[in-house]
Amino acid sequence: MPRKFIFLVNPISGTRSKQSLPELINAAAKEHKTYTIILPTVASGNYQFVKQRIQEEGFTDVVICGGDGSVNQVIEALKETAVNFGIVPMGSGNGLALSAKIPKALTKAVTLAFTGMAHQTDAFYINNSFSCMLCGIGFDAKVAHDFAQQKKRGLATYTKQSIKNFFTARPYSFLLQWGEHELQTAAYFISVANSNQFGNNVTIAPKASLSDGLLDIVVVQRMLKAQLPLALLQQLTTGTPMATSKALKKSGVLYFQTDALTIKNIDNAPLHVDGEPRETEKKFAIKIIPACFKLIQPAV
Repeated sequence: MPRKFIFLVNPISGTRSKQSLPELINAAAKEHKTYTIILPTVASGNYQFVKQRIQEEGFTDVVICGGDGSVNQVIEALKETAVNFGIVPMGSGNGLALSAKIPKALTKAVTLAFTGMAHQTDAFYINNSFSCMLCGIGFDAKVAHDFAQQKKRGLATYTKQSIKNFFTARPYSFLLQWGEHELQTAAYFISVANSNQFGNNVTIAPKASLSDGLLDIVVVQRMLKAQLPLALLQQLTTGTPMATSKALKKSGVLYFQTDALTIKNIDNAPLHVDGEPRETEKKFAIKIIPACFKLIQPAV
């Protein structure tokens, strides 16, 4: 069966110009002799019109040209259609694309969409919110909420908001429960990671895999503010999941893996899902969805 592609282009994601993108897509489609159409993304996340075209016209692949927010919306809406998903990373962070080793260069990313291999990829739910990359509760979510209010996007703006929030950051109280284990702690933030990325090649969970059936949990506990940058740097560069017994005894940054987790959010810490700010809740039930969708990645 010949492959048929839909490219969904977010016209406002990130800071990169998309003027040349339709020409690149059409040239690559012609080179690979593949029927391809280009449609816009929709802010509402309602992709019934795309689902209908997949069902009626037999499209096999949907390629998202945008950031992690667009990727999240499209995959959640279309994951039941069994299409392959590709990404042309054009957002501010591009965490899932970078974790999957999808190149940032437009020409290479478009070419990969036609030539790469579709691999089974995990996702997860945090309460009723779908995530295919990472969610955060606490400091990084506060940054995401502030970043969403800025007129300018991009890494420079995100860095500025991170530094601004660092000086006012405070620990929040949490109760974590997983398996037979329970941990009450004060933490600056908790990351629940399916991919190894915050975005922009910042690897909050260095050992995370997109297809191992596990979530990587990083808990940055209360410590002296002066110690926080070094502790984070060690986690970003050399962090290794610990045996649970060691994790429960260790102060500083905790890093462990599980397929399900409950977090009681005692102080109403803010929440982000795949980089997008969301309304927080008092309790989060988090569970992996193994082999949730197929993501086009480099063959090797």
